[in-house]
Amino acid sequence: MKYSSRFLLLITGWLVCVLPARAQLVVEITQGLNDAIPIAVVPFSIPGPVKLSVDVAEVIAGDLSRSGRFAPVPRGDMLEQPSSGDQIQFADWRLLKSNYIAVGKVLPEGADRYQVQYELYNVLNGQRLLGEKIPATGNALRATAHRIADLIYEQLTGVPGVFSTRIAYLNVEGTPPAQRYKLTVADADGFNPRVIANSSEPIMSPAWSPDGQSLAYVSFEGKAAAIYVQTLSTGVRTKVSARAGINGAPAWSPDGKKLALTLSRKDGDVDVYTLELASQVLTRISFDPGIDTEPCWSMDGSKIYYTSDRSGSPQIYEVSSFDPRSTPKRLTFEGKYNARPRVSPDGKQLALVHQEGSAFNIALLDLKTSALQVLTKGRQDESPAFAPNGAQLIYASQDRGHGVLALVSSDGRSQQRMGASAGEVREPVWGPFPIK
Repeated sequence: MKYSSRFLLLITGWLVCVLPARAQLVVEITQGLNDAIPIAVVPFSIPGPVKLSVDVAEVIAGDLSRSGRFAPVPRGDMLEQPSSGDQIQFADWRLLKSNYIAVGKVLPEGADRYQVQYELYNVLNGQRLLGEKIPATGNALRATAHRIADLIYEQLTGVPGVFSTRIAYLNVEGTPPAQRYKLTVADADGFNPRVIANSSEPIMSPAWSPDGQSLAYVSFEGKAAAIYVQTLSTGVRTKVSARAGINGAPAWSPDGKKLALTLSRKDGDVDVYTLELASQVLTRISFDPGIDTEPCWSMDGSKIYYTSDRSGSPQIYEVSSFDPRSTPKRLTFEGKYNARPRVSPDGKQLALVHQEGSAFNIALLDLKTSALQVLTKGRQDESPAFAPNGAQLIYASQDRGHGVLALVSSDGRSQQRMGASAGEVREPVWGPFPIK
């Protein structure tokens, strides 16, 4: 059977081997909503000579802006800077056409201890919508700002915010043959990057555990592919699959007890398996002589979606995880290339890589109607992953020949790019909501 060169690259993972790295990501909004909600996030007052390393209001406004749903009022346009509800002159803010206003204070309460107070008001009727006091240390002020942004976003949209979540991505620094491959975890806005795996051999295919405590990934240490599971808080990692041939594309089951993965047999056949982590029991899921790879689970764990070229070109298939011998169902028919399925948090859609002409873009497949919606317009967009609220997707793209990360809203109306002045990054994955 003949395979496309791109599909073979997806199997071997060598795309990642030519990508240099960057440190911190910077977000640039490339396409916003015309009907984004106007909101004023007034600088939080700080008493006396206190100097803070974090501008809480700036972080909140940045989060809301990056969501694509809100248009924060520029600080230079603000006529006043109230810090509590009783100081707000709502008529002035209506003149600025701001629908909502957030005000607050950061009050010291001892050595490196603060009380962050915030309030959210409807400018049109003066109604107080939110208000809370949150204790925080200096190091936690940025996380506190993300939490406030999450609460504001949910109050005004009815959808949980994802500003307190994390992303993981891959980068490579240096030039061949002296390269370092790094798996990095950062806040959802690209701040606070932390390298959790660092090797002179390729690392690829990161996948978050459902509880957000661990990452599974592929490493080529020892010149052969193996799958590791690493606990982020301790750095402890376990080699869970190092079978002869391909060990690739790990994907966690919803209960965190299994991985779906891609393995190859001695005859070169590439298939999807599930691996029970506690017992190391393997179960074969696909049985076609072609290439079956890139698995992901349905949200209830009853199905596995994967890429297969059994029809002559890469397409998405579905099979029961309880009865893998059942006949797989082909899901994609539009276009000659559909790959890398990732299920939405509500289980109703698959994100995938779809080819149109010579371009590869991110698309959504409605699992009920089979309708396909193309979201992006790049030349080489790949590796889609949903935010845990389903409102956005993160993916890998190209900008002037450099690998960058990008964001797109699930309706395609808002797009952003996460890049830097130098270096490239790849294979982003968005972590789950933090455990409360």
